[in-house]
Amino acid sequence: MPHRDLEFRGISKEHLGMYFEELGARRITDSFPFIYSADSWEGQVLSEMEIFFTKIFKVNAIQIRICANDENALDDLIKKYRYKTTRVGG
Repeated sequence: MPHRDLEFRGISKEHLGMYFEELGARRITDSFPFIYSADSWEGQVLSEMEIFFTKIFKVNAIQIRICANDENALDDLIKKYRYKTTRVGG
């Protein structure tokens, strides 16, 4: 099953999991790795860590994995997921 690993910074693991659910998956596990399963794909929230840019400025970094039945489905799913994670600054 093709898969791709991605990293998101500054978005909570709860929101990242909610985006999997909005795309049609249901949560299978209650601890790391959080696994979300749908008919033809699976999303996983693998880990979370804090990255310090200065002594007081830190941000979370979350690793996720998205798996799908084929490359086309994977590309489409990642496109939809990235749309949900888009943040526009002002």
